[in-house]
Amino acid sequence: MLFHSIFKLLTISSFLYLDPGSGSFILQVLIASLVGIGFAFRRYWSKITNLFRKDSEEVDFDDADNE
Repeated sequence: MLFHSIFKLLTISSFLYLDPGSGSFILQVLIASLVGIGFAFRRYWSKITNLFRKDSEEVDFDDADNE
């Protein structure tokens, strides 16, 4: 009885409806976020590795393509 009273006081009713289109949209946003993070990580990988390199020679692969 006490548990039921506490549960009733602490619950908040919400009117939320998720149809299959909403679930599909959420999945699409998650996949696009992961792909975007992957592309950003790939783009800046050489700059990240240059921070931890011991030798002073810095290799920038973006400039090598322009020559």
